[in-house]
Amino acid sequence: MNLKTSKTIYWSGAIFISLWFGASGFFEITKNPIVWDITVKLGYPQHFIYILGVAKLLGVAVLLIPDRFLQLKEWVFAGIFFDITFAFFSKLAVLGFAPTVDAIVAFTAISITYIMFRKLYPATYTKADTEKAGNNSERA
Repeated sequence: MNLKTSKTIYWSGAIFISLWFGASGFFEITKNPIVWDITVKLGYPQHFIYILGVAKLLGVAVLLIPDRFLQLKEWVFAGIFFDITFAFFSKLAVLGFAPTVDAIVAFTAISITYIMFRKLYPATYTKADTEKAGNNSERA
């Protein structure tokens, strides 16, 4: 897969996820019954729903800024993953399997988007060199 295809898939996924979670966050903040009633039925407290809505909108803003805040985007992807996971299991426990289809679609979309994110911005993890990292206990 070439770079152009990876970018197209990433941005398509990022826009799709941003529209989905942006709308969800907006509905949570404005107490829209489409989202609010289901979330309350799942047992989440009202103050949590507001906080979740704000976090989703902030995450969408970070996700849509190109080539910036890459480490923060990792946190956004993680937050979305946890949100989808909790939504899936909450719906499964309270409402049954049929209402979990949206969580399965969202999980698939965020997974593909994250894979493309990692193709475009590979993580480089290296082991810290203890001598260069300032391990002064050996020098004293």
